[in-house]
Amino acid sequence: MSPQVCEFHLPLSPEELLKSGGVNQYVVQEVLSIRHLPSHLKAFQTAFRAQGPLAVLEHFDTIYSILHHFRSIDPGLKEDTLEFLIKVVSRHSQELPAVLDDAALSMSDRSAHLNALKMNCYALIRLLESFETMSSQTGLMDLELGGKGRKSRAKATHGFDWEEERQPILQLLTQLLQLDIRHLWNHSIIEEEFVSLVTGCCYRLLENPTISHQKNRPTREAIMHLLGVALTRYNHMLSATVKIIQMLQHFEHLASILVAAVSLWATDYGMKSIVGEIVREIGQKCPQELNRDPTGAKGFAAFLMELAERIPAILMSSMCILLDHLDGENYMMRNAVLAAMAEMVLQVLSGDQLEEASRDTRDQFLDTLQAHCHDVNSFVRSRVLQLFTRIVQQKALPLTRFQAVVALAVGRLADKSVLVCKSAIQLLASFLANNPFSCKLSDTDLAGPLQKETQKLQEMRAQRRATAPSAELDPAEEWEAMLPELKATLQQLLTLPQEGEGMSEGVAEMETPKEVEGRIRRLLAKASYKQAMILTQEAISHFQKSEPFCHVDPEESEETRFLSLLGNIFKGPAAPTQEENPQAAAGNLGPGETGCKDKPSGSEPEDCSDELVKQELLVQYLQDAHSFSLQITKAIGIISKMMYEHTTTVVQEVIEFFVMVFQFGVPQALFGVRRMLPLIWSKEPGVRDAVLNAYRQLYLKPKGDSARAKAQTLIHNLSLLLVDASVGTIQCLEEIICEFVQKDELSPAVTQVLWERATEKVPCSPLERCSSVMLLGMMARGKPEIVGSNLDTLVNTGLDEKLPQDYRLAQQVCHAIANVSDRRKPSMGERHPPFRLPQEHRLFERLREMVTKGSIHPDPLWVPFKEAAVALIYQLAEGPEVICAQMLQDCAKQALEKLEEKSDHQEAPQETPVLPTFLLMNLLSLAGDVALQQLVHLEQAVSGELCRRRVLREEQEHKRKEPKEKNSNSESTLEEEMGLGGATADDTEAELIRGICELELLEGKQTLAAFVPLLLKVCNNPGLYSNPELSTAASLALGKFCMISATFCDSQLRLLFTMLEKSSLPIVRSNLMIATGDLAIRFPNLVDPWTPHLYARLRDPSQHVRKTAALVMTHLILKDMVKVKGQVSEMAVLLIDPAPQIAALAKNFFNELSNKANAIYNLLPDIISRLSASEGGVEEEPFHTIMKQLLSYITKDKQTESLVEKLCQRFRTAQTERQYRDLAYCMSQLPLTERGLHKMLDNFDCFGDKLSDESIFSAFLSIVGKLRRGAKPEGKAVIDEFEQKLRACHTRGLDAVEELEVGQGSSQRAPSARKQPAAARHRHVASTVSDNFVTPKPRRTARQQPNTQQRASRKKLRIVFSSDESSDEELSAEMIEDETPKKTTPIRRASAHRHRS
Repeated sequence: MSPQVCEFHLPLSPEELLKSGGVNQYVVQEVLSIRHLPSHLKAFQTAFRAQGPLAVLEHFDTIYSILHHFRSIDPGLKEDTLEFLIKVVSRHSQELPAVLDDAALSMSDRSAHLNALKMNCYALIRLLESFETMSSQTGLMDLELGGKGRKSRAKATHGFDWEEERQPILQLLTQLLQLDIRHLWNHSIIEEEFVSLVTGCCYRLLENPTISHQKNRPTREAIMHLLGVALTRYNHMLSATVKIIQMLQHFEHLASILVAAVSLWATDYGMKSIVGEIVREIGQKCPQELNRDPTGAKGFAAFLMELAERIPAILMSSMCILLDHLDGENYMMRNAVLAAMAEMVLQVLSGDQLEEASRDTRDQFLDTLQAHCHDVNSFVRSRVLQLFTRIVQQKALPLTRFQAVVALAVGRLADKSVLVCKSAIQLLASFLANNPFSCKLSDTDLAGPLQKETQKLQEMRAQRRATAPSAELDPAEEWEAMLPELKATLQQLLTLPQEGEGMSEGVAEMETPKEVEGRIRRLLAKASYKQAMILTQEAISHFQKSEPFCHVDPEESEETRFLSLLGNIFKGPAAPTQEENPQAAAGNLGPGETGCKDKPSGSEPEDCSDELVKQELLVQYLQDAHSFSLQITKAIGIISKMMYEHTTTVVQEVIEFFVMVFQFGVPQALFGVRRMLPLIWSKEPGVRDAVLNAYRQLYLKPKGDSARAKAQTLIHNLSLLLVDASVGTIQCLEEIICEFVQKDELSPAVTQVLWERATEKVPCSPLERCSSVMLLGMMARGKPEIVGSNLDTLVNTGLDEKLPQDYRLAQQVCHAIANVSDRRKPSMGERHPPFRLPQEHRLFERLREMVTKGSIHPDPLWVPFKEAAVALIYQLAEGPEVICAQMLQDCAKQALEKLEEKSDHQEAPQETPVLPTFLLMNLLSLAGDVALQQLVHLEQAVSGELCRRRVLREEQEHKRKEPKEKNSNSESTLEEEMGLGGATADDTEAELIRGICELELLEGKQTLAAFVPLLLKVCNNPGLYSNPELSTAASLALGKFCMISATFCDSQLRLLFTMLEKSSLPIVRSNLMIATGDLAIRFPNLVDPWTPHLYARLRDPSQHVRKTAALVMTHLILKDMVKVKGQVSEMAVLLIDPAPQIAALAKNFFNELSNKANAIYNLLPDIISRLSASEGGVEEEPFHTIMKQLLSYITKDKQTESLVEKLCQRFRTAQTERQYRDLAYCMSQLPLTERGLHKMLDNFDCFGDKLSDESIFSAFLSIVGKLRRGAKPEGKAVIDEFEQKLRACHTRGLDAVEELEVGQGSSQRAPSARKQPAAARHRHVASTVSDNFVTPKPRRTARQQPNTQQRASRKKLRIVFSSDESSDEELSAEMIEDETPKKTTPIRRASAHRHRS
């Protein structure tokens, strides 16, 4: 068969060329062997030089054989073949223009060139695909091996880099397709197979994931241009659309590449229609199908979003096709469509010069975005907020929508999704940064100008109407002016219709449409909008076929129909109605109207109308600014509560938001800036750094012309934070300033200005001077030399002798000086003695003198100063006990002198002299402070110094010893290696300190011992010493004295707890709660029997006491310093406390407790028993709230199964219907599994007879509903069986239930006979309680308890809750003498040193 007469058909697969086809169809005659290929290739090259591109007609078998053996042949042969084929096709493309232009071209020549073209292109493209396939496989191998040296291996394998060879081939094919080659085919119609051959290789190249790499950009661009030529010249659009859709569904990396290609074709090649075709295909995809194919949906979504960014104007015409996906289930598609809308608003539909149609489109897009702020999917809600953030940042949001979108963002702050909350905060921050109103947004500052300018506007309107009563107004302008208020009134009327109003404006029976129309016009002219609308509504229903009330379009909204009808009536022929009653019309205008524009008459100056318009615009501006400020203020309150979220990114966004709000001058921002201070202690580095950056941005970059001016501004801003700041706030700020000082971020000018204020070298107020000393003290923590080098100056200026004394300043001076030295206990490795000043130092002289002289004056600021002074003396003085003893003696002597003066001046000598209350209060308060500081001094400073000296002494002895002596003493060496020597020495030192505290401080002739009788007399006689301040000081002092000695503490515990329970002063109860908490840590064995009375304070009537008790018990329980018993239910009750702070504390306590293994699980049975008890429990609704929170911590399957069994058994011992319902509710809140269901089926008899109660039955049905969700097919049968049993028991009726009760009556009466009811026990306790407040005694000894348990186990096996055995006596606030606990359970202390009790 001659090649010249055979027609080459492009095969679908290479094997088709080996089969005999139709007449004149080319068939490969022989597949050459590998060893013959080089020679035949050379023969082909020789023929090419002689015949040109047509040589392929005779040598195609050679190329086919090379392709057939491609995997096996030598790489050099492959490269030679590729290079040769490129030459052949290039030569053919150069010759074809002349061939195509030859009018005398014969059919045989045309057929020969056509066959050669198809053969050459087929061979080149097949070779390209073979190389690409091999390159992809090599890439996968490199990926498995680590990818090292991939490029060098590729070059070594092929002798060339394939990735660099693809681009020339694609450019060659593009050049070939740009020729008018369709004339080679019959009727100039190119066959589809040829176009598919060329474009198919492009799509296969795109499928390679590496095509998206930056180095392959030339190849990508070549593919795009090749496909662009195929689209424009060879009708490839339909095939390209289908292929693009397929590739988007299967290849994630192609979205951005195809976007670039489509945008190129739509712009450079003018193929805009392909965008519509692709979008139509995507729009016709079934939403349910996309929901099942997340990969395809992801590809479509990415494609649409990026396409909208590149060519939004072209895509906008096809957006209507995509709207169905907004109602689909796949959130990615909804996000994509919404993002496309946002891009069109940003790039196409922004600006003030839009046409009416474009504005309508923009408004529709924005309406859709706003609607999807409430989307069911949190990712969509978050995405919409992010899109609005971009729109706001690029100032593309119309001002008319500002308030609505801000309100949306504020509403989304309460979203359950953290991502949505974060996006809402970012949007509000963008609104602030890009707001068109002002750089300062204080609602209080804006309210004044708004009221003033509104009043001015009303005066201008009244003056205008008074001076021109007969002026003719343009109805159209007046209608535009009243339109905003009309809309507001209509919306109010539509949403809140009020039937009683406007009934007098009804249509009379004989009234004509014209008369009604005139009445409506007059009402509108008088600004009686609501009456006009009610009358219009009546007229529409009354005159359905009369003008103008019959022209109502049913497709329009109700608001649009109303406004259109009212406009037609008002702008009718009888419009000028103001002349009838101009005074009434002016009087009906409210202060909120800002749109009325009166047209002046010819005699009135033109500028009067201009001034009115300007004033209206000003009022509108102030109204918008004020509304925006109110929204931001509302947002601040919500966002501030999110500052302590667990998500770090949200906290960082909140911090950045408050920084921005503060910079815009919103007054409430200072609250948020203060609230973020405790975050400086966060364990998350990102949060801590965010706080530091916030304060750095807010305070370290002040505005000013000079360094001094900046320093003054910085100090002023920091001083504002100190106003009314709590101790915790000051400590946080101190940590931040210390950080700044250590990093040298505060300029020397700041320190200089602070010293000038502190020493009064510059005029300043007393508060400014005090704040300057506070800031200096904070800086001294970072660099002690700031205060240490000027110590004498600070003492002379802050502790001067002038009267009256400024105790607030003196207190801050003490705090500042205290930061000079380290207050911590000396470490073991410390070699240098601690920083101490001699007793004769002027600092201590001034402190002693100020404390002594101030004790005889009733100054409330003296008490905190005295406390700081005593702490400073013990921290810095050598022998501080001597100074403080002298101070106590001087104060006591002064008190005695005052007492003698009183007795001398008394007329009746038989009367007992009375000491002023404040003197006694100051004396006891000072004694308590000295006692506590003496204890701290002994246990920290003295103990640390003893340890330091011992270590130095041991080191000196160690140096004196010879090596041989050290080797000979093996026992001592072993002890040293084990650390026994140091431990023994530590115990010896601890025993020494403990002995001093127990035997010396409060015994004999010690100074502190002299105050004990006076202190006890005041505390034991609250009726005689009833002054609240005195009671507070005495109770605090007693708590501090008890900290010293275990013996003294043991003797006074009953008095302490009596005051804790009986005192009528909440401050005393609160202080003693803290004191007893400290005692529980110091002497745990002594306080342990009194633990129930600590729990009892959790139900104190005072909110302050409950809060203190919650804090103390949280600390004690989490530190394992008290036993966690059933009384922890009192903490659970605080979850429903009316005070939000206390409820938050309780929730935080259980959150922390849940981190301990099985802690809440072990306590739950007791908590349930106590809270559901008829006496001492809580109501049913609060019980549900508490248990829902507590049961949320049960997450382990084993815990759930065990609790199910326990709760089922509890149905047997429960005695009231309320307890049955509570148990059922608790079971419904557990995360039940199939094994838990089996537990319920096993114990069905326990609760089956209770199912007649509707609420109990509903609770168990909710369990069934939860089990059905996600149940396995094999488990559904068990669930069905359980539900059938539930319904059978529920529908048996009362007779069947009574039979069950009769059958179980004996089993229920037995435990009730054995166990005394709680009410009877309570009556018994109440009868034995005396009126005196005395100490409880134990109800059983530790030795009796095991035997009791053994006897109980022999009788009957049953599940027992500790709350069933515990008595109400534990919560009784009444204690009698013989109930004092005699035996205590030892508690292992966290400290290495144990205190004997």
